[in-house]
Amino acid sequence: MTATVAADNVASVRPVPVSRGYRFELVKLVSQWRIRLLVLACWIAPALFVAAVSRQSTLPVDTLFGRWMHATGWAGPLVMLGFAGSWALPLLTSVVAGDVFASEDRLGTWRHLLVVVRSPRRIFAAKALASLTVLLLLVAGLACSSTAGGLLAVGDQPLVGLDSHLLTPADAAVKVLLAWVCVLAPTLALAGIGLLGSVALGRSPMGLLLPAGVALAMQLAQMMPLPAAVRLALPSYAFIAWNGLFTSPAQLGPLLIGIVVSLVWAAVATLLAYLLFVRRDFTNAAYDGSGRRAVTAGVLPLAGVVAVSVAVVAATTGATGSGVEQDKVQRSLATAFAHLYRMQTKQLNRPDVTEAQVKATATCNKGSVRVAAEGPGNDWRCVVSWHLPGVEATGTAIYQLDVTPDGRFMADGDGPKEVNGYFLVRTPTGDAPNPLWQFDGNVELLRVPKE
Repeated sequence: MTATVAADNVASVRPVPVSRGYRFELVKLVSQWRIRLLVLACWIAPALFVAAVSRQSTLPVDTLFGRWMHATGWAGPLVMLGFAGSWALPLLTSVVAGDVFASEDRLGTWRHLLVVVRSPRRIFAAKALASLTVLLLLVAGLACSSTAGGLLAVGDQPLVGLDSHLLTPADAAVKVLLAWVCVLAPTLALAGIGLLGSVALGRSPMGLLLPAGVALAMQLAQMMPLPAAVRLALPSYAFIAWNGLFTSPAQLGPLLIGIVVSLVWAAVATLLAYLLFVRRDFTNAAYDGSGRRAVTAGVLPLAGVVAVSVAVVAATTGATGSGVEQDKVQRSLATAFAHLYRMQTKQLNRPDVTEAQVKATATCNKGSVRVAAEGPGNDWRCVVSWHLPGVEATGTAIYQLDVTPDGRFMADGDGPKEVNGYFLVRTPTGDAPNPLWQFDGNVELLRVPKE
């Protein structure tokens, strides 16, 4: 009889399974009004935004794929993806992951939770998995809602890629989905930073703001003329590198590096948060985090990850300087021009030509032979030359290029006006500006083999 009672007592103090703790934490998160509001906003607001912008006479041409929102519904989710990577996803990770542990400190419920679960390790796993589930739900809402808004407002039309080649609706759908999946990696990195801040800083509001602050700092760093190896070694680059999916051939090198770096950050930050959490003294009800521990257990290890990542990227890719080089700019511009020239030819009902027949080439400099033709800037000046079958004369067109530090450029036609000036052409979706007037392109920062 005594042995039976003892056995029952031992069984009664077993820790609660992670699955039950996960369901409990998920219900706690979803029951919060701000989480419900975020879920509702992510599943409704993007569709309304994309549909409204697609119907406007003025498009966000300064945003990647923004100039094509009149032409195809697949441009809308990509415009939303650019906005989400810069602003929405960092804020969402702050609200969800940055508060999942700190909320228990504010409410003073750690003792009750430990009595029920009886395992700090399982508490950590349950909270981390619950916050990850909510974040996935929010990202899925942004992707699905913006896609639905674009398709309903504009339709399932072909999409012009970043090197101006035409993607069929099926190809566009697959690549849009892959682009949204790829940004999950840097989102996980920010979520890991949120968990670390929530554990290390306790009730301090800095824990809640940490993912957004880190994301803003890395976003500002991406705007600076950093070496390519440093740029690619930051997880924020994965929020940009998805654009390599929309070139032919796809520029997968920078994208894969960004994903791997982001996953390393996510693993390291989550591990550091776990180690801090399981070593915490829960008997101190006045615990309010430790700034010193946050530096030694958070900032210094992540700074070490950056240093190692820079060294590995530089050694394995041979990336030197800014990555924006003359031959890359010329090749990217000539490729985009050839694709768009063929599009313009069809729109103007002229005899069809292929990119190979056009034989487009580009010669670029930065306004003077005394200035090295490399690096970002808005002073790139290029002359594109091409040939048409049966025509002896060589056609030329002048472009002004604004190349950003991350490799994206916008080409602005500077004559002759009959070729790359502003005029309207008739398309299946209505009148649109001459495709050769202004267009976007991308320069891969890593070394590419010469043809």
